[in-house]
Amino acid sequence: LHFFWCDYVSCLNKDLNMRYVAAYMLASLGGNAAPSEADINKILSSVGIESEKDKVSKVLKELKGKNLEEVIEEGSKKLASVPSGGGGAPAAGAAPAAAGEAKKEEKKE
Repeated sequence: LHFFWCDYVSCLNKDLNMRYVAAYMLASLGGNAAPSEADINKILSSVGIESEKDKVSKVLKELKGKNLEEVIEEGSKKLASVPSGGGGAPAAGAAPAAAGEAKKEEKKE
């Protein structure tokens, strides 16, 4: 879910920890359409995290008026366009075996 929120909450900013975004999401998914600072603080304190007011405020400011489902949907579309790597080199033993097969076929002709 990290990628879904990056455009909205400046996730690349090292000062903003994903725990605040996660607490916001938990509150939203729990039925709270507009989580408050107190809601986020309560969620974080329930797992022993002391929240920082400036970080909570930033999350609230960035997500104010936004629909959680729309934010996730938009993030999913962006994530789908990100290259995932794939491809890669063949296994070390595959190349010599393929060369040996090619030589066998040449002899048959």
